[in-house]
Amino acid sequence: QVQLVESGGGLVQAGGSLRLSCAASGRTSSSYTMGWFRQAPGEEREFLAAISWIGISTYYADSVKGRFTISRDNAKNTLYLQMNSLKPEDTAVYYCAASRLTIVGVVTTNPALYDYWGQGTQVTVSS
Repeated sequence: QVQLVESGGGLVQAGGSLRLSCAASGRTSSSYTMGWFRQAPGEEREFLAAISWIGISTYYADSVKGRFTISRDNAKNTLYLQMNSLKPEDTAVYYCAASRLTIVGVVTTNPALYDYWGQGTQVTVSS
């Protein structure tokens, strides 16, 4: 079992920045591919970014490429999402997730392939 706990959400003005954290615990949590997703009210869960277990390979959704950066510190068992140039349409609940997938790419955009999820953290961007 892997437990995931997100933090760092909040209210920010458009153009601002936030950094989300996801603390992982449990057996060999550092060996999982990790991802960030978000879900706005009435919308499907949307893939944002994924990172390989060693942190070398990353993959981003076009909607956040160039604005968001995913990273991880396996020594701290923590995943991060640095979000810059935030827009009102970025408002959503943000989730981290862990997957047993060993590759990072288009396949990691599918939420059904993630095995563990955090409870989510709310991000609200005001205009």
